[in-house]
Amino acid sequence: MRRLRTSASLTVLAVLLSALLADCGGDATAGGGGAPSAARPVTLNVFAAASLKDAFTAIGDAFHSAHPNVTVTFNFAGSDTLAQQITQGGAPADIFASANTQQMDTVVRGGDIDGSRVKVFTHNRIEVIFPKSNPAHIQTLQDLARPGLKLVLAAPAVPAGQYARDFFTRASADAAFGPSYKDAVLKNVVSSETDVKAVLAKVALGEADAGIVYTTDTATKASDLGTLAIPDNLNTIAVYPIGVVKGSKQATTAQQFVDAVLAPDGQATLARFGFLPAGQGPQYTPLAGA
Repeated sequence: MRRLRTSASLTVLAVLLSALLADCGGDATAGGGGAPSAARPVTLNVFAAASLKDAFTAIGDAFHSAHPNVTVTFNFAGSDTLAQQITQGGAPADIFASANTQQMDTVVRGGDIDGSRVKVFTHNRIEVIFPKSNPAHIQTLQDLARPGLKLVLAAPAVPAGQYARDFFTRASADAAFGPSYKDAVLKNVVSSETDVKAVLAKVALGEADAGIVYTTDTATKASDLGTLAIPDNLNTIAVYPIGVVKGSKQATTAQQFVDAVLAPDGQATLARFGFLPAGQGPQYTPLAGA
């Protein structure tokens, strides 16, 4: 009789233990950035601006080393494309990292990210690039308005494309360029690309005389390109916000990745690829009522 009661007690303990383990199985990494658990494998889907490809790939590798059960999968594209994919509900995103606040606002406004939890994790700026051989003999920013020059930009909806057009607007108000500068430059645009990496590729391949990309983009193609700086008074300090997508099945792990991006090692990786520190520039202001 005693043996039967002992067996029954063991059965009850086994059931309670199974229930406890099931409750802990919603997210597969240890909380608070501690040591990874031996739980089931997890795939973390990170939607990130194309300009982040090299830096985020390195951060993703480091995160996987710290959390071996987590595979970080990236979807790199123009921020406008990523925002559309998330808000339309067809993309399984856990994290969104945008190259401007406007596209993050789109996702926050759509109810897919809590704006109060969005953080700015880095900044960037744009510059002019041209093939190393410089067939158009570009020497100054004013040369972009020269008739017949072939210029490639990112599309206006893409952050880098809008930043470029903002530069033209500011320059047109500067006596050193003249009021017709913007119109003259835009007449030279032969292609508007879906993301900044496509602009970089076309110029590096000699398919255009010039383009405008982020300063971070040129590092990987430095041997193929010449560059021309845009002064701060005409430039835009690009703001990169990041947030966890609501409804993510890996919310704890996603927040750990965001924390890793903001941590000293993540910031050092971004700096290594030419990005500016998170605190060096504007911050994100949550939308009222969002």
